[in-house]
Parts: sequence; C-alpha cells; structure tokens
Amino acid sequence: MKNFRATLATVWRIAIPYFRSEDKLAGRTLLAAVIAIELSLVAIDVLVNQWYARFYNALQERAWDAFVWELGIFTVLATTAVVLAVYQLYLNQWLQIRWRRWLTIHYLGEWLDGANHYRMQLSGDAADNPDQRITEDVKMFVEQTLGIFIGLLSSIVTLASFVVILWGLSNAAPLHLFGGELEIPGYLVWGALIYAIFGTALTHWIGSPLVNLDFHQQRFEADFRFNLVRVRENSEQIALLKGESAERERLLDRFGRVVGNWYAIMSRTKRVTAFTASYAQAAVIFPFVLVAPAYFAGKIQLGGMMQTASAFGSVQKALSFFVTIYRSLAEWRAVVARLDGFEQSIGSAARLQQSDEAIEVLTPEGHDEIGLEQLLVKLPNGAPLVAASGFRISTGERLLVTGPSGAGKSTLFRAIAGIWPFGTGTISIPKQTTLMMLPQRPYFPVGRLADAIMYPARSGEFGPERIRDVLTAVGLPRFAERLEEEAHWNRMLSLGEQQRLGLARALLHAPDFLFLDEATASLDEPSEAKLYRLLEEKLPFTTIVSIGHRSTLEAFHNRDAVLTHDGEVFVLQARSEPAIPAEQSGAG
Repeated sequence: MKNFRATLATVWRIAIPYFRSEDKLAGRTLLAAVIAIELSLVAIDVLVNQWYARFYNALQERAWDAFVWELGIFTVLATTAVVLAVYQLYLNQWLQIRWRRWLTIHYLGEWLDGANHYRMQLSGDAADNPDQRITEDVKMFVEQTLGIFIGLLSSIVTLASFVVILWGLSNAAPLHLFGGELEIPGYLVWGALIYAIFGTALTHWIGSPLVNLDFHQQRFEADFRFNLVRVRENSEQIALLKGESAERERLLDRFGRVVGNWYAIMSRTKRVTAFTASYAQAAVIFPFVLVAPAYFAGKIQLGGMMQTASAFGSVQKALSFFVTIYRSLAEWRAVVARLDGFEQSIGSAARLQQSDEAIEVLTPEGHDEIGLEQLLVKLPNGAPLVAASGFRISTGERLLVTGPSGAGKSTLFRAIAGIWPFGTGTISIPKQTTLMMLPQRPYFPVGRLADAIMYPARSGEFGPERIRDVLTAVGLPRFAERLEEEAHWNRMLSLGEQQRLGLARALLHAPDFLFLDEATASLDEPSEAKLYRLLEEKLPFTTIVSIGHRSTLEAFHNRDAVLTHDGEVFVLQARSEPAIPAEQSGAG
C-alpha cells in the first residue's frame, strides 16, 4: 500500500502540470466530457438493470404487449449507449494526443536544456534509453493513466449506484438456507464484497512480480533496439574490422535477456490469467447460487432473479476492478517508475551545473577575452585532470594548444563551452559573444544538406547562394547542387568531407571564438594549410583556438600553449606571449 501511494504521488506530479498548462482549457474540457459520458453510461447500465426485471417478468407472464414495449426501450438504451461509447473513445483519443504532445515537448525541453542530455551520460545516471522514455513510455503513461482513472471512476460510481439496488433486492429475496430464511440485511452486497476482496488479494499475491518483470522487459527491449541502431550507425567500421560475428553475438546476448525475461512474464501471466479467468467465470454463476433458493421458494419472480444477478455482477465487477486490470496496472507502474527515473536523472544533470563544486562560467561586462582563473577540470569520478590559472585568450589571436594524448585538451574545450561541470574555478566568457566548437567528427542532422550545413541555425536562415559559396570555398563545389538532397550525411560522407563541411558551417556562422578540436586531422597537410588560410581570409576578426599534433599548424597560429604533466594534473602553460593577431601580421 505504501508503494502504491508513492506511485499515485508520482503520477500526480507527472500528470497535473498538463492540466495547469497553456493547453489546460482544452485538456480539462475533454477530460470533463469523457467523465460525463462515462457517468452517462453508468446511468444507462442502471436503466438496463431495471429493464431486466420488467423484460423477464414479461417473458414469464407471456405478456406480448409488454414484451414488445420493452424491446423498444432496450433499442433506445442500446443505441444511446453505442453513440456515447463511440464519442467517448473519440474524445479520449483526442485528449491522449494533446496530452502526449504536451508531455513530449516538456520532456524534450528538459532533456535538451543546457546540455542536460550530455551531462546525464557523464554522470552515469540510471536513466537509460531516453528515446524510449520520451516515445513509448510517454505514450503508455497517457493511455494507461486515462484508462485506469476512467475505469476506477466508473467502478466507484457503479458501486455507489448498484449497492443501493442490490441492498433492496437482498430484502426482497432473503437468504434461504436448509429450507429456512436468514435475516441478513444486504447479504448480496456483503457476498459481492467478500468475493471481490478474496479475488483481489489472491490476484495481487500471484501477480505482484509482474511489476518488476514489466519494468525490466521495457529496459531490455530498449537496450536491444539501441544496439541495433549502433550497428547501423557504425556499419562501415564493423565491416572493415569484419566484426559481424562479434556484433551478432552481442546482439543475440541482449536479445537473450529480452527472451529470458519474457519467459518469466509468460509464466507469471499464465498463473494470473488462470486465476482471473476462473474468478470471472465463477462470478457469472455465484449470484444465482445465492438468490436461486429464494426464487424456487416463490419469493421473487424470474425478472427479479435476473435483475439481482445483473446488479450483483455490476457490484462484483466494480469491487474487482483491480483484479480485472492487474496486468495493465503492473505495466502502468513500470512506466511510471521509468518516467520518474527520467525526471530525476534530468534534475540531477541540471544540479551538476548549478552545484557549488562545479566550474563556474561567468559573462562579465566590459571583457573581450576568455579568462581561466583557479581552474581545475576533473573527471566525473573526481580525479583532477587539467589545471589553469591566469590564462587569457585574447580577441583576434590564433592559439594552438598541444599536449600528449589523454592530457585533457578536448575536456578543457568542453569546460570552456560550459557543458563540462566537473571541477572548480571560473571561466569568464565575454558577454553576448558567440562560441563555436568543431570536433574531429562533426555532427550533421539527418535531412537536407543545406540544413545540415547551417545547423544549428533554423532552416532558411542562410540563402542557398551563400551556402554554395562556402561549399566552393572549402573545396566541395560538387555538393553545391545537392542542397535539397536529404540523407544521413554522417554515414554518406568521408571524415575528410565532414570536416570540410564543418569548416563551411564555421564560415556561415562567423563566430567570435572558433575552437577547432583536431577539426582538420583527416585532411592532408596541403589541404589543411589551404583551409587555415581560408579561415584567416574569411574570418579576420574571429579568435581561433586549435588543438592539433602536426607541427605544420604552428605557421597558422601566433601563440602556443602546452599541457605539461605536473604531479596528478596537466597544467596549461603558454609557451609564447600573445603576438600581433595573425590577420594583421600576415602570418600563414
């Protein structure tokens, strides 16, 4: 019960923001309409229950006119019920898609806000497969929450409506045992209650392991799907290494977890289904067993017995709500737990950046240089990596950062970009300045080539002629006529071509500070030199900071800095003082 209350609190926290959002009017209206229709359907069930008594009495008395009249009444009730059920489904689905759209936008915003998605990976949080949580889990949460809530409300209203009827029928058809009457007020109600409590307790005892099994099943399915995507994304390297056998073994191992957990679900579901199906079948005959002695004793007519059986079935069904939806309830709790874990993981990632022990990124007024003060960049496990203090990157200079592999050069760039929180000290970035980081393997979204090049700008922000010009400038004129072509560009292009497109992106955006993390390492030295001269020509006012290992890069930079090992950390030290900016000295 404690766990169930915790689940309900989590559901409230996840669900209620939508009904207080900018879409609250539509959401509340649709929910109210769905509830109103459900209450109307319960009212029709009450009318049908009363109809049972009149209809079967007409049959017993062979009253033709009454029989025909009751058929007409049933036709009206049935038609109304069908129309209401159709529109309830339609409005329910309308509410589902609006609620799901809002939740998806909300989670995407939280996940992608301030590099939370990146820090969630760094912190090793347990929120695996965010793609599944934003797609399948949100969809299932909305569907199942509405289904369970409407079903529970219907059961409560049905119970309240039919308990009164069943109590009255208990007085009209007193309990007969061994030829005598027993005066037990409302005995049919107590019979339904005892029957439902017995069924609910046994169902929970048999089916409780399904909650964890469903939770793990969703995770194993997502892991398997994620690794299939990984194979597709890295098919070239796998083919070159002839790693198909190894990948098949890895994928089958993950699929084996899916199958193994599924067998456990099958076994447990079999037991739950065996009991609930038996329980449902027994519920059909149980009210007749209770009331038949009164019928044969002549205390009630056939119509009264059929009405009693119908009312008993409605009360028993309402009381047995959790028995009938137990499997769905187990899946729902697993979904709620996964969304709760996702929210907590996002919150943890956001708190990493705001922690007192995190690197502080400042944007002071009146500064035109990047400053590193008492900076100590750490690994996620707390181990120190890079130290820098009193280091400045001045506007317009060309700085080359070198050092041994693994010294933390790329991690230092991430800290300057504001996405690496682990460490202490401050990094000052000029206010309203623009930074662009170009890694060794740039990212291009799947879609039009023009959109991939201008990313992260919005589609259409740069004209096609401007894009063609930069493509020609970086040595890719053959792509100038393919701007409308849609493809997976990271898979289609060689790494050298991707790096050229990355530099084309930099030329389009013309940032104030451009950080090149071995962004030309896949190019030959003449091509690299040509592109650096292009950057000097086209971006004369952009500060360029490069990570590289080739000595030829020194000709295109007027200042060097090196990471040298000093005890447990690598210290960033300038090897030469800032000189006249390259665009003024004519260097390169």
